Amino acid sequence: MKKLIKFFLNGEPVQIEIEPHLTLLRLLRDKLEMTGTKEGCGMGECGACTVLLNGKTINSCIYPAMEVDGKMVTTIEGLLDPQGNLHPIQKAFIEYGAIQCGFCTPGMILSAKALIDENPNPTEEEIRNGIAGNICRCTGYIQIIQAIKSTSKP
Repeated sequence: MKKLIKFFLNGEPVQIEIEPHLTLLRLLRDKLEMTGTKEGCGMGECGACTVLLNGKTINSCIYPAMEVDGKMVTTIEGLLDPQGNLHPIQKAFIEYGAIQCGFCTPGMILSAKALIDENPNPTEEEIRNGIAGNICRCTGYIQIIQAIKSTSKP
């Protein structure tokens, strides 16, 4: 039996009827066409599906969609400003060559945003810990860490 949920997606109100077994990843990609969120492992291990829930990172592939009722979800699409400009972290990833195949990039950027929002001037160790749940299969970690560090506020 479907249930009606209401939440905010990238700052916009959403009201949708969903099946109880649906994951947040499937809701985002299949029903709401937010395809920036990727499915890697499907088990919450790789971080490709990372989104922000009330500003904190979650693995959307294992998160029940019903649980977002009344909450705020931010996907990679939600980082653009109203004029369509990239977020500073997105710009830094481009400038530092932190994007290779791009599969990990949305989750990595959202993890970086959550980290910078919580700690505007993280050390390299704190950055490494902040992105520990995200796997880059191209091993672009040096550029990713440099990009995140460049957006920190001294």
